[in-house]
Amino acid sequence: MQTVTHSDALSRFGYALSDPTRAEILLLLRDAPGYPSDLADKIGVSRQILSNHLACLRGCGLVVAQPEGRRSRYELADNRIAHALTDLLGLVLAVDPACCPAAETDDCC
Repeated sequence: MQTVTHSDALSRFGYALSDPTRAEILLLLRDAPGYPSDLADKIGVSRQILSNHLACLRGCGLVVAQPEGRRSRYELADNRIAHALTDLLGLVLAVDPACCPAAETDDCC
């Protein structure tokens, strides 16, 4: 595992939040750790799609997997991520939809 610079860490965090599925995963894990199958059901995506997003979030250093027997439980890698998400949710932004269109690709971090 490598340590990244402040700007790289912010860039990875922003990239993770740029996808609605990854953002929803982070918000669910902000409230409590979860298992992939449960997270997929709550979000309404396939387990394969969820697995791909979890791999990206792990690669970005935002979530970690805790093995529990044959299953893995996912949680935020650091409690400060939950605080950052809560702070971001408290912001009210005036946005120009033409300025920041939704990402058309799903390249990982």
